[in-house]
Amino acid sequence: MARDGSRYLWTSAIVASAVLAIVGAEIAALRGLHYAFKPLTTLLILAMAFRLSPAGSAGYRRLIVVGLLLSTLGDVFLMLPFDGFVFGLGSFLLAHIAYLVALRKRGGWWRVRWPLFAYAVVASLVLTQLWPGLPGDLKLPVIVYVIALAGMAAQAASVWREHPGRATRVAAIGGAFFVASDALLALDRFSASIPMASVWVLTTYWVAQWCIACSVRSGERRP
Repeated sequence: MARDGSRYLWTSAIVASAVLAIVGAEIAALRGLHYAFKPLTTLLILAMAFRLSPAGSAGYRRLIVVGLLLSTLGDVFLMLPFDGFVFGLGSFLLAHIAYLVALRKRGGWWRVRWPLFAYAVVASLVLTQLWPGLPGDLKLPVIVYVIALAGMAAQAASVWREHPGRATRVAAIGGAFFVASDALLALDRFSASIPMASVWVLTTYWVAQWCIACSVRSGERRP
């Protein structure tokens, strides 16, 4: 297991990489920074997750690493010059499924019900806002994705309330930030332009991934 000092070093590297990626996203003349540091930031989070994983939690860690690898693929699709939105959506859908299965290893399926209802309401509100601007061929994929994302976040919160602890709490926070990030991304793309959208979308996204990665620190728990 990496010591706390090592975790702070990883986090410092992640923050530095994220800042460069965001600067590149916001300043057209520095777009090369975005292409280089966006996938690198997620890969650094993956490396931190691998280093922070304790003995005895290989299954949970493995699924989180798979989710982060799929997320990196999604990062690449979403930043390419051509419109790779559908491919990015598919990559992140698979990432959320990986996270969802990982979270099942620490608790039952949505045994605490209120997070499921809460995220269902949030998902419904976001879809209602997006619906008029969604192209017809994207409506079904977006619905499937939103259900998977909300289900993952609700499972994280449910596991936290079922088995309170540092690792489950940080996973629940990660789920919430993921919902916030994807909602901002979708609203900016399909509803109304958000000023400095890259700053808010990427910041909340990497906070989410960092939290999920940090959740590998404790061992698996399955009733």
